Amino acid sequence: MQNEISMKRPLCFRCVMGLISLIFVGLLASCGSQPVTLSLTGETWGTTYNIVIVDRSDTLDPGDVEAAIEAVLVDVDSALSNWNPSSEVSQFNATDTTEPVAISEHLADVISTANRVHDQSLGRFDLTLGPLIDLWGFGTRKPDTPLPSDEAIQTALTKVGQLDVLTFNESARTLQKTDPEVNIYLAALAKGYGIDQIAQSLSAIGATDYLVEVGGDLTTAGLNPEGDAWRIGIEVPDSAPGAVQEIVELTGLAMATSGDYRNYYEVEGVRYSHIIDGKTGRPITHTTASVTVIAETATLADAWATALLVLGEEAGLDVANRLDLAAYFIVRDTKSSDTVFRTVTSRRFEELQNGG
Repeated sequence: MQNEISMKRPLCFRCVMGLISLIFVGLLASCGSQPVTLSLTGETWGTTYNIVIVDRSDTLDPGDVEAAIEAVLVDVDSALSNWNPSSEVSQFNATDTTEPVAISEHLADVISTANRVHDQSLGRFDLTLGPLIDLWGFGTRKPDTPLPSDEAIQTALTKVGQLDVLTFNESARTLQKTDPEVNIYLAALAKGYGIDQIAQSLSAIGATDYLVEVGGDLTTAGLNPEGDAWRIGIEVPDSAPGAVQEIVELTGLAMATSGDYRNYYEVEGVRYSHIIDGKTGRPITHTTASVTVIAETATLADAWATALLVLGEEAGLDVANRLDLAAYFIVRDTKSSDTVFRTVTSRRFEELQNGG
């Protein structure tokens, strides 16, 4: 992990950072009466983070801020990282026992949230897609790797379905596999969970106005240095980084985007996305390119952005409206010969955009 921390007073604040799925959009402010602003940037969890804290009372110690954030980065990585071989989740995946395994509070919180989203998303959010992810070759695929057979997909599906292949005892805080080869991948919500943990840590040391972004997902509290809501841009899919489709204003809310346009490959003219539907065992084939979700926590925003993308525009919008989720769908217009997108929003997203 690497990080840089800086303190500025006054701050000429202009924040235009191209991210995986989001762009922060700020306005050039006059330098005169700006509050103290602390910014921390670095690398963690296989991506980058950017944290901005507005210290209007000038009472925060930069050393305390850095220490609080660093502690969370290490703590979450040691519990939830699939890329850290010594992490708790990696050790769980490596074990061949089918007996209940005691797990940490961090992992229990993530599993509990994942199970709720799995159930409410008609099973489309799934932590146990590892066999299918490996089968389709994402991350390790070579150009001449053959596509998986129907038989191989069906075999992989026997180890997929988190409520079928995992038993979570919330009161005892244990997790149990039905098969030694079952594993869990937390990329679809661990980042959001880590963001929430950082936010809680900042609040605990007295920060009231901040923006925490990790790999394009984020949460906000209070106001930006200009005293306004934080302005966040949703990126245009399949475009050069920096093009903004929509700008939203957030305070006290989190936001995450999931898209199919960064990680995919083509075979004989057919496009295969890394977003895999655990019901079919295959990459999604619908025309929804990305889904952005605004929620109370980054954990929920992260998980639901993935779940709704798997569901696609029609089914996803129905679920979002039924559960009162704020969701923004960007959909490819297949009727056009050019790359054209249209947008669809849930009722709750429209309410938030209109100040509700």
